[in-house]
Amino acid sequence: MLAGLKQQKRKVNQIDISFRTTGQGPALLMLHGHPQNHMMWHKVVPALSQHFTLVTADLRGYGDSDKPVSPPSQSLYSKRIMAQDMRELMASLGFNKFAVLAHDRGARVAHRLGLDHPDAVLGMMLLDIAPTLAMYRQTNEAFARAYWHWFTLIRPTPFPETLIESDPELYLRSVMGARSAGMKPFTPEVLAEYQRCLSLPGTAYGICEDYRASAGIDLEHDEEDIRQGNHLTCPLMALWGKNGAIEQCFEPLNEWKKVAAQVEGKAMPSGHYIAEEVPELLIAEALSFFSSINDL
Repeated sequence: MLAGLKQQKRKVNQIDISFRTTGQGPALLMLHGHPQNHMMWHKVVPALSQHFTLVTADLRGYGDSDKPVSPPSQSLYSKRIMAQDMRELMASLGFNKFAVLAHDRGARVAHRLGLDHPDAVLGMMLLDIAPTLAMYRQTNEAFARAYWHWFTLIRPTPFPETLIESDPELYLRSVMGARSAGMKPFTPEVLAEYQRCLSLPGTAYGICEDYRASAGIDLEHDEEDIRQGNHLTCPLMALWGKNGAIEQCFEPLNEWKKVAAQVEGKAMPSGHYIAEEVPELLIAEALSFFSSINDL
């Protein structure tokens, strides 16, 4: 269904963001993870579009969105800047208030979006992450082995970019295929789209800058939130894969309760890629959660 929708670009926050939109009803922004793009939602869009106006966007540095080069003194891939992209995109489409469904890297952007723009975000469902600061602080051997790319991609440019660009398909399969479900959840058509976008000029750089920011300026912003007592105030549903590293290495619900005022959550019978492994279950959880938010 997504491939049949018009792909658009909108200039926001000084860059072009690529997105598709469909459906009817309250606005729901959908943000993807690494090393994917907005096509990761293809199994859930048909059902959710019957209840929501969906905006499926590519994060800066990913997909067909712009991939700006950061000056040495400032990261253009902080989650604060990436969240501002999405706030401006939704406003440009006429949505000053909206909910968010986000996975992996997109969920980290959503976390910051809710912190920096609490007036705009009515509620959020975050898939298979714990807060970034908690994950770095609690890193152990099991997590480092499962999330090896967290520590590879933050190396100075151009080393990690060169590794990705030398064989984008190998990188894609090494990251996604190493998870608990292997490559089974991914259709050939969507895999081809992931590989196409990963091979675009600048994508490897954008991905690495995203991770470098998470290990640097993003941690500074998170630590400042803790000092200031700044918490997520919107309703939050955290879902994670029972067969993944988040379940094995952290206590995600407890970690989210430390940084958010209204939290519920549970493990799903899946690995990391919930939207593609158990789409029917995710659809049911999303409809139940978002329908419970009074302002939607």
